[in-house]
Amino acid sequence: MSTTRMIAASPGRRVTVVADDGVALAVREYGPRDAELTVVLAHGHCLRTESWADVRDALLREYAGARVVCYDHRGHGASAAAPYQSYHLDQLGRDLSAVLDALAPSGPVVLAGHSMGGMTVLTYAAQNPHEIGTRIVGVALLATAASGVADAGFGRLLRNPAIPMFQRAVRRAPGVMHRAKLLACKLFAPVIRVAEFGNRRVGPQVLALANAMHNETSIVTMASFLSAFLTYDRTDALPLLSRIPTVVLCGSADLMTPPSHALEMAAGIDGSSLVILDGAGHSVILEQPREVAEVLARLLARVRRGDRAGYVAA
Repeated sequence: MSTTRMIAASPGRRVTVVADDGVALAVREYGPRDAELTVVLAHGHCLRTESWADVRDALLREYAGARVVCYDHRGHGASAAAPYQSYHLDQLGRDLSAVLDALAPSGPVVLAGHSMGGMTVLTYAAQNPHEIGTRIVGVALLATAASGVADAGFGRLLRNPAIPMFQRAVRRAPGVMHRAKLLACKLFAPVIRVAEFGNRRVGPQVLALANAMHNETSIVTMASFLSAFLTYDRTDALPLLSRIPTVVLCGSADLMTPPSHALEMAAGIDGSSLVILDGAGHSVILEQPREVAEVLARLLARVRRGDRAGYVAA
């Protein structure tokens, strides 16, 4: 059973949701409480709700009457840290369920997930198939995958035999490893920029925001989820999404979850929409927030019409 506690009114209404294992999740709610539709945004690995800020604001302008809910995954942003054993996608699916029960116990909901957030959405769908087409009326999967994260792009690095040693070192000396992480972020900043932002130029404010979010995430959180990505497979959730309007979006220059993942997901979801944003990288919600918001607004319009016909855009 989840519980909520109101903290503040602005910017956004702050709420704490308690997950099924007692971990406190930080949530922000925007728009009218009596909105006809609730949109829940789930962020990616080592990010936080701020990664959605530009998309969220554009969406609230583009689609009047929607309520938008953003939350920090456990161990991320303002949410509480948790035992490292709980840093896996099955738990994130249950955390999303707790957020929905607390903030949207009734009424239609659209789920949008970026990267690990998309994996969370698919995990939730597999855990709660009865909700797809009833409470959950639309889904957006952004720069993510249903399986095979370690089979393409930079995800292949997850198979490096040094990863388990790195995880053990983090558990034994998290402080030392966190300082090493900060140094590594500076040393490998050019590589990280290419991996996350593709071949489009982005402003220094966007880069600063992305770097800050990565640097502030605990090394324990970062390292512990790596095993989950290696074994993750939620292709079983794809047919469920054929019941509702679904959009799959990625950047053409995404090196973390390449377009091949988007193509596979779209092929597995009847009537889904596929959007490839030219030149965008993995951090597509930071790079092209207006374009992403427009895609989400079109999805909400499809939900309102009850239209499940797909389209392909570039």
